[in-house]
Amino acid sequence: MRNSTPIFPGFHLQTLRRKPRSAQQKLAEKMAVLQQKSFKQIGEVFEKFIPLALLKPELSGAMSRRRLFSKENTFWAFFSQVLDADGGCKEVIRKLQSYASIKGIKVPSSSTASYCTARKKLAEPMLADILAHTAEQLEKMPATGMLNNRRVIVADGTGVSMPDTPENQAAWPQSSALKPGCGFPSARICACFSLDSGALLSYAIGNKKNNELPLFRQQWETFNPGDIFLGDKGFCSYFDIAKLQDRGVDSVVTLAKRAPVRAASSLKKLGPDDLLITWERPKYAQILSYSKDAWANLPKKLTLRQIKVKVPHPGFRTRGFYIVTTLIDAARYPAEDLAELYFKRWDVELFFRDIKTTMGMDVLRCLTPDMIRKEILMHFIAYNCVRRLIYEAAEEADLEVRLVSFKGSLQALRNWEPHLNQAKISKAERFRLISDLYESMTNTPIRQRPGRSEPRCRKRRPKNYQLLTSPRQVMKEVPHRNRYHAGTA
Repeated sequence: MRNSTPIFPGFHLQTLRRKPRSAQQKLAEKMAVLQQKSFKQIGEVFEKFIPLALLKPELSGAMSRRRLFSKENTFWAFFSQVLDADGGCKEVIRKLQSYASIKGIKVPSSSTASYCTARKKLAEPMLADILAHTAEQLEKMPATGMLNNRRVIVADGTGVSMPDTPENQAAWPQSSALKPGCGFPSARICACFSLDSGALLSYAIGNKKNNELPLFRQQWETFNPGDIFLGDKGFCSYFDIAKLQDRGVDSVVTLAKRAPVRAASSLKKLGPDDLLITWERPKYAQILSYSKDAWANLPKKLTLRQIKVKVPHPGFRTRGFYIVTTLIDAARYPAEDLAELYFKRWDVELFFRDIKTTMGMDVLRCLTPDMIRKEILMHFIAYNCVRRLIYEAAEEADLEVRLVSFKGSLQALRNWEPHLNQAKISKAERFRLISDLYESMTNTPIRQRPGRSEPRCRKRRPKNYQLLTSPRQVMKEVPHRNRYHAGTA
């Protein structure tokens, strides 16, 4: 028989025991864990790159209540969605369901309605502030000493398509060459990247009627005095070169629209195929994309430098081209260094490939312009965060950042994420896992093959399906007349 006498005077064994919890309390505690952790799994890796103050609940109105799809949870769910290989809203719900199942909680509904409603409540200015913060954090990383330690910003444009909805068509109409119902809305994006870090610094969105220059001019505030702008022939503009120079920004662009200046007409010969030249202000015409007053304020002449670059590598589309630059000091900026800098301009094509192909932004999913803009912003935020992770991994491995594969890093991150965010993992174990993640990201550096040429040709043929030449709802297939059904006749 147990002795009911107290162990110590005034102390009863029952008072030392925790009061039993009811089933309702246990369920509430599990639901609290679900709300706190289920969508922050990817955030455990990246939250130090994101200003958490911006993710706090609002004081009132939308995103002010603490619920499963809170402001913070919705942001990290959206973030995880754009990094995921599938990229669909249903994938987010499946993650939530699996997490609930692991915790022994009733599995939530498979409906995406609550999540989609919560995404709509995320404020676009808040996402823009987060993107600016990620760019600033990347720019604080140690520079690699490119072109006299000056920051080089490279700009380029690209296009994305999206679901064929009336709202998207109104904002970003499809090409006029396509019949109604047979094409997709397409947006034009011009973005500025840091050539050194690969950080996306700014962007502007337009439709098919916008070319790159007007979109680029919306991003002049991205440049600081002392920066160097690097662009292809689409940015060869007297107006832009002059205006950037007024801001203390030098330009390096490919010559276009003007004939090369001959040595006899130049101011001075600085070296072989290296000339100091002047450009006359172009005559004003209505087709110019700036006003007559802006044209009148331009300098009547620009003193520039023209460098002819020869391409000795076989297989390239061109055997040579001309570079025009405001860097006229040949001793400080040799022609060979500027030619090498321009060859690195190709990196911007790889940056866009990382975002559009590797991360899947080439074809967007949202059905309204408001959500399309947020989807683009989330892709850019996630891209910058992965770039920052690559920087840390490269620094840990004492490796050049350009040698770390973006796709390989994203693959490693996707597979390490579930293990990094286990609830019971210790700090020491988390540190070991992150070290192994960095090792996985950097243990296979990208092979450098200067002068490598690959023709833009596809070896694998697409399936030989017929083209949609009429709206799908009115297009009728006639099997006995359709050569695509010949195999089943």
